[in-house]
Amino acid sequence: MRMLTPPTIAPPFAAYAHGVEVPPGARLVVTSGQLALAADGTVPDSARAQADLCFQNCASILAEAGMTPADVIRINAFVTDRTHMPA
Repeated sequence: MRMLTPPTIAPPFAAYAHGVEVPPGARLVVTSGQLALAADGTVPDSARAQADLCFQNCASILAEAGMTPADVIRINAFVTDRTHMPA
């Protein structure tokens, strides 16, 4: 993958690239939205623990395909309150 961050536009304000070029012949995995729902049906109490569980769930899906979080090119996160963004 090649990260695309042209010097002619403002740099990203966080740890991401404005674009990513996926090489020809590369595999692609698309996941559904992940909730902070454990396999036993419980939901963690804190926003941080909920975020951690969502990322763990995503990592499990990637592992099924022989991939890791290092292979991720995009994440959409929906947070109900800006105070939870650091989680």
